[in-house]
Amino acid sequence: MSIFIARMEYPKGPLWNMYVIEHVEYLQALIERGHLLTSGPVTDSPLRAGFLIFKADSKLEVQALINEAPFARENIISALTIEQWDPLFGLLAGESSKRLPSDLAKAT
Repeated sequence: MSIFIARMEYPKGPLWNMYVIEHVEYLQALIERGHLLTSGPVTDSPLRAGFLIFKADSKLEVQALINEAPFARENIISALTIEQWDPLFGLLAGESSKRLPSDLAKAT
């Protein structure tokens, strides 16, 4: 499995408020199923946004999990990026490939 970071942006307004509790419940279910490692809001952003860190087999799997989310179902997500990430250092290092980028490996 790989690690993916998703950034979701949402417009402020009544739709977000109507579905935020269902959204949080969905995220908690993803944590229980082992797909979502952590998530939270982006602060000091001109748009309402959040980062989500997933553990999945592919970017397509992450996209499918996001597509099932209430905010996606209600077309509230205004922007979405999904990037594969290799957490070499820190709290999630146990999830990493343990392979240093070639340029960093040559410098050590």
